[in-house]
Amino acid sequence: MRRAVRLLVVMMMMMMVLLDFTGCVWMLPPPSTVFMESVDMRHVLRWRPPEASCSAAVLYSVQFQGEFELTVLNGSWVDAPECQLTPHTHCDLTFDLGSDSDYNLRVRAQCGSKLSSWTDLSPPFNRRETVLTAPQTVVTAVGGALQVSFKELPLTAVVRVTVWRRGDELQAEVHMIPAEQKMLHVADLQEGSEYCVTAQTVVDAQLHSSSTDAQCVSIAGPDGAWKKPTAVTVTVVIMATLLFAVFWSVVHCRPDVCLTFVHKEPVPHSLDPDWDIKIPVSPEEAELCEQIHVSVDPLAS
Repeated sequence: MRRAVRLLVVMMMMMMVLLDFTGCVWMLPPPSTVFMESVDMRHVLRWRPPEASCSAAVLYSVQFQGEFELTVLNGSWVDAPECQLTPHTHCDLTFDLGSDSDYNLRVRAQCGSKLSSWTDLSPPFNRRETVLTAPQTVVTAVGGALQVSFKELPLTAVVRVTVWRRGDELQAEVHMIPAEQKMLHVADLQEGSEYCVTAQTVVDAQLHSSSTDAQCVSIAGPDGAWKKPTAVTVTVVIMATLLFAVFWSVVHCRPDVCLTFVHKEPVPHSLDPDWDIKIPVSPEEAELCEQIHVSVDPLAS
């Protein structure tokens, strides 16, 4: 009985020491709100910093555990190489999550000698849950062919490109372009016709993006590539020649020669300063204004 009591006391003391030690180690609160942001097969783990003040910079470490680690490596965890003691609150795991299996992910914080406990992502993440966006495409007509180029395609994806002649949608052609190719060239198209293109990002039969809006261009034929530049060049040359001729004529034109080309209009009578103003006078006023001659008789004085 005494031995059992002693054993119980020793166990209680060991538990108290262990709890005290655990409390000293996990003095930093763990990160919160851990979530995965995955768009176009780019997987970024994000979290919020712990709600605690720290005199030094808070650093974070990330680990992952896939099907191989869980079944073959007896449930071991693997350090994310690019996210060990990082000051950022995000971790790009695109190249670490290389299979379609479920991945357990966790992150913890460290401030000086203080460590937090691990915060797990719940539920586990599978890269098939990524959100695929419609590819950015540029459609141009090059001679008698059609050229479709792509930008920022996700890894391991292909692009399904549908091409058809306007008015003949039932005869559309479908092309599967790998992500690393980034361009599609469709030749031997009907000259003078209009062709339309839509594109869609595809990872597998069940994971694909929405289709782009139809982009339509006209096929001018092999000679169309030089017609427009030639017309623009000829127009520029003609305009430059006309401007040069007008400028030369203004500079080198003699006054007597220029007068033959410039007709001088007479000044209107209303603007002539030498006016001959004649005021009409009525007969009555004329009689009143007649000159009177007065004769004086010298004998009268």
